[in-house]
Amino acid sequence: MGGQSTSTQTQQSQTQPWQPAQPMLQNILSQVSSGLNNTGLTGAESGALDVLKQNAAQGNPYAGQVGSYAQSLLNGGQALAQAPGVQSNLDALRSRLAPYANGSMVGNNPALTAQLAQIQNDVGASINGQFAAAGRDFSGANQMAYGRGIAAAEAPIIAAQYNQDVQNQLGAANALYGAGNTTANMLGGMQQQYLANQGQGVTASQAALDAKNYGANATLAEEAQRRGIPVQALGLLAQIGTPIAQLGQQSNGTSTTTQQMSGAEQFSKIAGGISSLLQPFSGGLNKTFFGA
Repeated sequence: MGGQSTSTQTQQSQTQPWQPAQPMLQNILSQVSSGLNNTGLTGAESGALDVLKQNAAQGNPYAGQVGSYAQSLLNGGQALAQAPGVQSNLDALRSRLAPYANGSMVGNNPALTAQLAQIQNDVGASINGQFAAAGRDFSGANQMAYGRGIAAAEAPIIAAQYNQDVQNQLGAANALYGAGNTTANMLGGMQQQYLANQGQGVTASQAALDAKNYGANATLAEEAQRRGIPVQALGLLAQIGTPIAQLGQQSNGTSTTTQQMSGAEQFSKIAGGISSLLQPFSGGLNKTFFGA
């Protein structure tokens, strides 16, 4: 035989921040409460934002120049402006060196012709004078000596000039080849610079657009600050007040306890209850039944 006993208890608890800190916390909360009325813009903040707004309304003073710079770069930045002059220099050089480079000046030196004529006169006069003094002028020996003398005097000069003319021809050809390469490199560099300028123009065009939109973007930024400063102030106050408000805590609860009893414990409980009920009559019963 067994039984159960059941008991119900109601509990209530409350926690508070550390008691000595209460005055300080109350003071902080009081200042937080006062601060809620001061989250708007101060005079200095409002004035500064008004200045930003005025500057934004005027726009970027360099927007026009940035736009012109971008347009110039997109057009190549005058990188090819000197190309005609470079080509003209090459053409002029070709014109001047062409007779030497193509060989038409080999053996065709006007200065050499005058020089040979002078040699012929000088050598001929000397030889003819010698034969005339000997009474043999216009003789066969005179003519032979005349021819050999002229040939001996002019041959080294003619050979040297020929060699010089050939060297001039080779030099002119090399000069034209080098000038052509130099000109090609210069023109190629100008073209590459032209393309590079156009690439920079694409970047500069974005800068020009940013400069054009400066006023509108600055106004948006200023208005964002005008709204954000009070919100930021409220957020700072909330960071202080909210944790303090969460320090206290109160809770209510009910608990029920059930206990299982053995048969002996249950009989003892019943006997004790009957004894308690009969105790007031125990004297009368003794007298009735036992005559006491």
